[in-house]
Amino acid sequence: MGGTESSISEPGSPSRNRENETSRQNLSECKVWRNPLNLFRGAEYRRYTWVTGKEPLTYYDMNLSAQDHQTFFTCDTDFLRPSDTVMQKAWRERNPPARIKAAYQALELNNDCATAYVLLAEEEATTIVDAERLFKQALKAGETIYRQSQQCQHQSPQHEAQLRRDTNVLVYIKRRLAMCARKLGRIREAVKIMRDLMKEFPPLTMLNIHENLLESLLELQAYADVQAVLAKYDDISLPKSAAICYTAALLKTRTVSEKFSPETASRRGLSTAEINAVEAIHRAVEFNPHVPKYLLEMKSLILPPEHILKRGDSEAIAYAFFHLQHWKRIEGALNLLECTWEGTFRMIPYPLEKGHLFYPYPSCTETADRELLPTFHHVSVYPKKELPLFIHFTAGFCSSTAMIAILTHQFPEIMGIFAKAVLGLWCPQPWASSGFEENTQDLKSEDLGLSSG
Repeated sequence: MGGTESSISEPGSPSRNRENETSRQNLSECKVWRNPLNLFRGAEYRRYTWVTGKEPLTYYDMNLSAQDHQTFFTCDTDFLRPSDTVMQKAWRERNPPARIKAAYQALELNNDCATAYVLLAEEEATTIVDAERLFKQALKAGETIYRQSQQCQHQSPQHEAQLRRDTNVLVYIKRRLAMCARKLGRIREAVKIMRDLMKEFPPLTMLNIHENLLESLLELQAYADVQAVLAKYDDISLPKSAAICYTAALLKTRTVSEKFSPETASRRGLSTAEINAVEAIHRAVEFNPHVPKYLLEMKSLILPPEHILKRGDSEAIAYAFFHLQHWKRIEGALNLLECTWEGTFRMIPYPLEKGHLFYPYPSCTETADRELLPTFHHVSVYPKKELPLFIHFTAGFCSSTAMIAILTHQFPEIMGIFAKAVLGLWCPQPWASSGFEENTQDLKSEDLGLSSG
């Protein structure tokens, strides 16, 4: 295998090094992330399919979720517990009824199999209330298994792996219970669960639980708490997201949007607070330029996918789906966004080559988003590949000339008659008008009973 690669180009050649660097950059740019606010398959995605007959999730998206479930919910010691062995097969099943059947088989072997309850809550429950009930059963079983794993964690590397798995299961269950509480209107309860999770398991920041917390705090209109979360996570050393950038813009917009007027601002200029708000909007738009069209309802929303591509259309949908209501709640916020968001593009005329506050916009987002989003959705593309008007005109003129030449060559007589008719309409000849006048005069003479000669 190594010989095959080296036969293509030398490992140390500059071209090879450039190709490797480019491929690494593309992989990092097109990394797909788990959607922190992903919906429930049974209670939300499937209900959408029942009503519309459309599938909101792509095979690629669901396959990524299957890989996530195997990473989070399985480990090398599953063979020690028969129920975990069954669930290991269940997470690999493509057919939903087969997965649900396997979950019931696992519960027959062990009534305290937490991952079986998780699968049933995600896929079989048709309402959020049913999902919450199953997750509470999963929590009871998960806490028991987690305590047992803690006691045995130092016995062997296998026991350490088992503790990591049981920790993942417990965190997942608590997070989904918080999301159930948020959807059922118990927002303060949801906020408490999320805060406790972030304190108890600080290493699991890659799960982006803070984005769930931000959305819940915005629903409570606890803007000071939102600012405190942003102060911790909107850091230059941490990865950004649309939720971070646009929430920061929303908070700065909130201070000036109520009294903002484009006419007044053009006369007196922008105040310091308004400049800060506009700069925050420009920063957010540079990070993800697809979001404003969804917030301004210039483009219709669909259900967000289970995975998103940062700076892509999939992330924009996921953000706007949950945060549009928060922008609408603040008077004038959408008006200020509408007046200023397009000004971002004047600062970055070549976004694929050079950015302003972020790295250049990745060129691979369109391809990845088409894999994540359903076919009935028109994927947003940035930057738009529009040709100048004179190129369209030149192409149309050349095509028309070529068509006329072909028709003239094939049908010379017909095209000659057609050309004379067109010339007659646009450039009438003098003899035609004089002849028309003589004929008109003859008709008048006949009508009066006169004859010539």
